[in-house]
Amino acid sequence: MHGCMVKSGQCNVARTDFRHMPSFSSRNASSAPFRIGLAANRSHQQGPDSALAQLLTGSRHSIEQQLKPQLVVVGRTLDAMQQLGLLEHYPHIERFPYGRHGGLMKLVSRVVDADPARTLDAVIYLMDPVDPSSTFPEAVALKRQCVIHGKPFLSTLAGAREWLELEAMAAGAAPNPALDPTFELAQEGIALIAHDAMKDRMLDIAERHFALLDQFAFRCATGTTGSLLNKLAQKIKGEQAGRNWVKPFLSGPLGGDAQIAELILDRQQCRRVLFLEDPHVARQHEADIQLLERAARTVPDYALCISDAECGERWLTLLQQRAAQNQSLAPRP
Repeated sequence: MHGCMVKSGQCNVARTDFRHMPSFSSRNASSAPFRIGLAANRSHQQGPDSALAQLLTGSRHSIEQQLKPQLVVVGRTLDAMQQLGLLEHYPHIERFPYGRHGGLMKLVSRVVDADPARTLDAVIYLMDPVDPSSTFPEAVALKRQCVIHGKPFLSTLAGAREWLELEAMAAGAAPNPALDPTFELAQEGIALIAHDAMKDRMLDIAERHFALLDQFAFRCATGTTGSLLNKLAQKIKGEQAGRNWVKPFLSGPLGGDAQIAELILDRQQCRRVLFLEDPHVARQHEADIQLLERAARTVPDYALCISDAECGERWLTLLQQRAAQNQSLAPRP
């Protein structure tokens, strides 16, 4: 999910090409390990079935054998990992203070740090939407600075699991068969949303990745973005075929985000959201934006939300590779 632009339709790019795509902060995943900030709200730390346990157990091979990242872990989250025996022999872990002692604040500082030996390439913060700490200034700033600096901010189990899977494959790993069902795009839906200043970028991304987006069973968008995407689809597929390529809902300020949130909560219609945010302007409908993110965090094992263009480019590119891998392994009729 770093910034990389690949023309749509290139489903069968060789794996070696993906290993040499640009990565966060101009790093190459094959020559330098990721530095990943890791935190989880309390409810996501408790017990062997918690989101933290599911993530680190299910993605253990990707972490320990393929990506081998430096994990910068906030204190209570690391305590939970040790109590549950998660990554117990993994050597590349740095402890940060407890959140109440500034652990999240220090993660924000590391996101913006220009020193390649200190800066974070991504943040996994498993957020509980009913935990008040998820709305503290440091939590909001952590996400905002990730968006500004083009670094993934992964706040759900589904999002973190998918990101680790895609990056591990980009580094040469075989796909995890347990995740195959989530990459059957013909059974999946995706929401495409963009603030006013980002609508042109959304159209540019959608055009480049049109072949991938066209594989989804269902596409939706809010207001003007939906209309613009349908015009793009008409240009590519023809006036009739592209007319309803995207289902347009109301604009965000009028409730479109809430309509899409309901689809996410249904767990059957919209697993993925690409929401291109403009973090530099005041947003009068901030509550609606938060509602959509909150919906994804309410079903954290199902939904994920990507919040900036740079990460979205890489995500869609690697998603294309993973979906193509699924198709190549599918039994022939």
